[in-house]
Parts: sequence; structure tokens; C-alpha cells
Amino acid sequence: MTALFALATSVLWGLADFGGGLLTRRLPALTVVVVSQALAVAVLGAIVVATGGWSEAGPRLWYAVAAGVVGPVAMLSFYKALALGPMGVVSPLGSIGVAVPVGVGLVLGERPGLLQFAGIAVAVAGIVLAGGPELRGAPVRRQAVLLTLVAAFGFGAVMALISESSTTVTGLFLALFVQRVANVTVGGTALYLSVRRGARALPEDGGGLRAVRAALPALAFVGLADVAANGTYALAAWYGPVTVAAVLASLYPVITAVAARGVLKERLRAIQAAGAGLALVGTVLLAAG
Repeated sequence: MTALFALATSVLWGLADFGGGLLTRRLPALTVVVVSQALAVAVLGAIVVATGGWSEAGPRLWYAVAAGVVGPVAMLSFYKALALGPMGVVSPLGSIGVAVPVGVGLVLGERPGLLQFAGIAVAVAGIVLAGGPELRGAPVRRQAVLLTLVAAFGFGAVMALISESSTTVTGLFLALFVQRVANVTVGGTALYLSVRRGARALPEDGGGLRAVRAALPALAFVGLADVAANGTYALAAWYGPVTVAAVLASLYPVITAVAARGVLKERLRAIQAAGAGLALVGTVLLAAG
């Protein structure tokens, strides 16, 4: 079950990242983060009420609050990076954040078997190679790399925190709701301060609110896919070692790269294709272990 939930996480995160990066090319990044997460809050609020999740409130929700504070910083950095550089290059570098939950799992005493250790090494190497990597070039690319590294640490921290935020399914719904409320609060505050400093919350090239309304279905998909990915990752971490769940969940850049290839016609270089292949080999080793 760990492999199944973790792979589902990678698919959901990969599609959410692709959608978020695409939207950020048309809308301000902060607006994408705030609106997509606000839509997710509305849906999660209804689920919590329907399932009676309020009864699961407890100290563990502070992990969800922390994840909600870190999340917007990571998402904003990542969406800006995706808007600056090719998605097939930026997205794999973001998965370096897998080091955070893997490190936490090792500190807590998890010791994967030899086959799983081999799978972790092969998968992480594949994920990194799938990004190029391209650290040279124009200042814009260097900026994209820096933003991606900030996002990577944030995503890794969120993975580690959300897996500790609840112990039951109904409690998980509540934890995800609390996390998204914190996301909207932090992101909304940042958007307000940004507008006060002269930035725009709506597209500069016209359309205004009409452009945001037209993008609502895509924004809802991004927000809900990201929420669902957090949920499936938490389930993966419950059922098996965090070290395995985190690595399998971090295969999402392959999904983003494939989506970018199919929709945007971005070409993968030989090293990226080889990295994707290694990531899949690592997945097989992890699942077999």
C-alpha cells in the first residue's frame, strides 16, 4: 500500500505542478497560490463537516499549521521558477527536497533493506539527472535554480510535517483543512503586502477578474490535486517506511516533464531521459524491497 499511495502522490503532485506553472505564466504567482488554496479550503471544509472531523482536533494539528506556513513559500518559489525556466528542467530539481523526510525517517530509526537502499540511491540519482542539470547560463536560469532549491526544502519540510499531523483518516481531513487555512492566511497576507508595494494581483495584459474567473476550473484542479497529494502521502507514510514513501512520492517531476512534453512540446535531452529511466528503475527496486 505504501508504494501505491506514494506513486499516486507523485502523479497528483506532478499534474498540480504542471498546472500551477502553466497558470503562473498568465496570472501572478501569489494569486495562483491564494485562489487555488482558497478553493481547496472550501471543499475540505465541507468534507470535515460531513465526516465530523472536528472531533479529531488535538496537539498534532500544530504540525499542520507549520506545514501551512511553510507551504505557500515553497509553492510561490516553485511556481515562479516554473514560469522562468523549462518545466522539464526546474521540476526535477525541486524533488531534491526528498532529503528532508528521508533524513527524518533515518533519524527516527527507520532502516530500509539493502534492496530499498539501492532503490533510494538509484531513484534520487534519476530524479536529479532528469533535471538536466543546468546550473550555467543566463541570470534568469540561475534565479530559477535558486527559487527551486528554496521550494525543495519547503516541500520536504511539508512532507515531514503533514505525515505527523494526524493518526486517522478523519483526522487527516481536518489536518489538511487546517494546513490550507494557514496557506491562505500566509499567502493572502503576502498578496496584500505585495499589492500595497505596487505589485499587481491581476494580469497586467488585461482581462482582470475575468481572467481569474476563466481560470477557476484550472485553479481548483491545482488546489485539489495538491491537497489530495498531501493526503495520499500521509497514508503512504502511515503504511510503510517514510524513507520509501518520500522517495516514491518525489517521482512527480517525471509526471511534470511528461505533461510538459505532451502539452508544451518541450523536448527532453538525453540526460533527462536517462534520469527518468533511472527513476523508474529505482521505483521498481523500492517496490520489490
